Amino acid sequence: MADFEKIFKENQGFIYKYLLKLCGNPSLAEELTQETFFRAYMNISGLRNESKVSVWLCQIAKNTYYAWYNENKKLNPIDDAKEVTDSFDAEDFFIQRELTEKALSCLHKLEEPYKEVFMLSVFGQVSLKDISRIFGKSESWARVTFYRAKQKLSEGMKEHNEM
Repeated sequence: MADFEKIFKENQGFIYKYLLKLCGNPSLAEELTQETFFRAYMNISGLRNESKVSVWLCQIAKNTYYAWYNENKKLNPIDDAKEVTDSFDAEDFFIQRELTEKALSCLHKLEEPYKEVFMLSVFGQVSLKDISRIFGKSESWARVTFYRAKQKLSEGMKEHNEM
C-alpha cells in the first residue's frame, strides 16, 4: 500500500495536467484522475516495469478518458448547441468538431510508441527531453519518434478524408 501511495503522490499532478489537456475541463480532469488511480490500484499487478510507471499511468488515463468520451459523446449535442449559439459561425464550429473527431480517431489508431509520445508531447505538454527519460531513450529518439508520429497522423488524416 505504501508503494501505491508513493506512486500516487509522485504522479497525481502530472496525470491531472495530462487529463486536463485532453478534456479541457478541470472538474472532469479531477474526476478522471481519481478514476485513473482507482484503475491503477486495481491493476497494480499489471505494472511490469516500475521505472516506467508514468507511461503506464498515462496509458490508463488515456483509456479512462476515451471510455468517458465514448460514453458521453451522445450527450454532447446539448452542450454543443449552447456553444453554437454563443458563436457567430456555426459552420466553422461543426467543421472544427469533425476535424477533431477525425484526428482523435486517427490518433487512436497509431501504434506505440508513436501514439504515446505524441500524446505526452501535445496533450500532456511534456518536453521531448522528459519523454526520452520516461522511455529510457535518447532525446534524439524522442524527437524522431514525435516527428514520425506527426507524419503518420497526417497520413492517416489524408486517408480518412479520401474515404
